[in-house]
This record gives sequence, C-alpha cells and structure tokens, in this order.
Amino acid sequence: MKDVQEVFSEFQIAKKEMKEIRKEYKDVLAQDAEYQELLEKMNAMRETKKQHELSAQRDLGMRWEKLDELKGESKSLQEMMSDISLSTMMDGETVEVRDEYDNLYEPMYNVNFKKVN
Repeated sequence: MKDVQEVFSEFQIAKKEMKEIRKEYKDVLAQDAEYQELLEKMNAMRETKKQHELSAQRDLGMRWEKLDELKGESKSLQEMMSDISLSTMMDGETVEVRDEYDNLYEPMYNVNFKKVN
C-alpha cells in the first residue's frame, strides 16, 4: 500500500494538470465570440434576477431577517454537534442521532491537509 506522501504527491501532480487544462479551456472560450455574447446576456439576466430577489427580500421584511439569524444559529449548532461527536468518539462511545421520523444518522469525518508555512 502507498504511504500518505506518495498519494499526496500524485494528488499535487493531478491538481497541477487540472489547472493547466482549465486554463486552456478558458482560453478557448475567450476566443469564441458567440460564447462572449451569451455571457453578456447572462450577466444582464443575472442583474434582473438580483433585482427581483431584493424586492422579494424587502417584501418578506422580518421573516428574511429571521432567515439570516437562523443561518448563523444553524452553523453554530453544526459546529457544536461536530465538537460533541468528536469528543464522544474519542471517549470510545458510539455516536448516533435520530430525527423525528426515527431515521438513524451516524457522523462522517473528513480529513483535509492545510499548508503550514
């Protein structure tokens, strides 16, 4: 079996090649006049869409503000669940929760690497 360093090196090479291909792709699209025209139309439509969204948000008033509050609370609760489940798992206990329909949920853990220096 490969060690972590070997897999990481292969991952870095794949990322670099993907970046190069994406750059080539963008260059080809930049040369396509019809594509550029479509982009301009899409940007105009996005602006119109944004205006409608802002109008709907104003119409909702306090309910829209409540949604923003709930987003923040939800993120905080998600972090708390992660912390509690990780602590519980480290204590050697099983971690699982159930929703109102008695569906069972188990935590999923993800490992990412972050550049240190």
